[in-house]
Amino acid sequence: MAEVRERLLPPRRFSSAASINQNAAHTPTIVRRPLFQGMDVLGLKKRGQGLRSWIRVDAATGGSQVIEVDKFTMMRRCDLPARDLRLLDPLFVYPSTILGREKAIVVNLEQIRCIITADEVLLLNSLDSYVLQYVNELQRRLAAHSGDGLHGWSTSPDYLPFEFRALEVALEAACTFLDTQAGELETEAYPLLDELTSKISTLNLERVRRLKSRLVALTRRVQKVRDEIEQLMDDDGDMAEMYLTEKKSRLEASFFGDQSLLGYSSAGAGLSVSAPVSPVSSPTDSRKLEKAISLSRSRHDSMRSSESNKENIEGLEMLLEAYFVVIDSTLNKLTSLKEYIDDTEDFINIQLDNVRNQLIQFELLLTTGTFVVAIFGVVAGVFGMNFTIPLFDDPIAFQWVLIVTGICGIIIFCGFLWYFKYRRLMPL
Repeated sequence: MAEVRERLLPPRRFSSAASINQNAAHTPTIVRRPLFQGMDVLGLKKRGQGLRSWIRVDAATGGSQVIEVDKFTMMRRCDLPARDLRLLDPLFVYPSTILGREKAIVVNLEQIRCIITADEVLLLNSLDSYVLQYVNELQRRLAAHSGDGLHGWSTSPDYLPFEFRALEVALEAACTFLDTQAGELETEAYPLLDELTSKISTLNLERVRRLKSRLVALTRRVQKVRDEIEQLMDDDGDMAEMYLTEKKSRLEASFFGDQSLLGYSSAGAGLSVSAPVSPVSSPTDSRKLEKAISLSRSRHDSMRSSESNKENIEGLEMLLEAYFVVIDSTLNKLTSLKEYIDDTEDFINIQLDNVRNQLIQFELLLTTGTFVVAIFGVVAGVFGMNFTIPLFDDPIAFQWVLIVTGICGIIIFCGFLWYFKYRRLMPL
């Protein structure tokens, strides 16, 4: 047996660390789980950096196409920070928001989550019917106003630049969506409340509780859209920041002006090389002329931009005010419905309080009657004892016992009723 055992066991190692290995063999092995085992950290990190499908609507042609762009490319393309793109992420739930940035407008209104620039609209590709309706409506309006000039001012007073048209369609879609939900909730609420008023039951009370929860959530969303529009209307700086077409045209005009000024300076420099230089004249005459031209052009541009900004702010303010009235009417509708539900609940509580009071009064009477009847039980128990008295020999003694006990019970019951009336515990 020893020989077989030697052949099966591995050969022993004779080294200086043999004693240490023998001691380690007796110690239990601790298996530690590696850090972040089972977690794909790299996948979590790259999840927000992958390609996403976007629907692009072009401002010039009105055509739409589906493109795939990653997050960092979209940030560079629209000059947006990462926190603005998180507002458009369908994995996160954010309240309704309208943000005006340097080159884009970030819109998060209910089902519509898009980025509006001076040249295009970018929406997250979705199978939601409201997104498809938004794209179709925007294309229809762009086709209807294709002759107004998409990249410049029009003489028509009803003209709106591209970004305002896209914002108007988004506001209209959000207001329509919320108003539709408010109408459906109102249609469901009034018959249910009438049924609850006529018949109070546990099922109807539960349905009204769920209806009120939906009403509170919808009112919160409508209130948030209303507050966002009101905040934009109160801030002229935010409204001026949202006019992207004018900022783009100003940037292009400034670029071409700098190019022309650069050409003029180079031409002046060429003339100065061929012309004789006078020791009396100043060598900075050309620079002074350049500064004077640049100063006059900047003053003219600033005056023109301030006037156009004022007009554009008024136009955008009128647009926001129109949809503010729409969303405010929806909020008023929900508020009146909530008040009606509160009034119905108050009525139901009054009815339940009356029923509860009646039950308490009935229980009080029943308890009093039980006490009076218990007196007969006490008398019967006393006369049921195993002893003899002369009263048992009288043939009418039993009748007198019943009469006296009944009269005492009636007197006690009437005394209780008088006490209840005196303490106003029961309306008698």
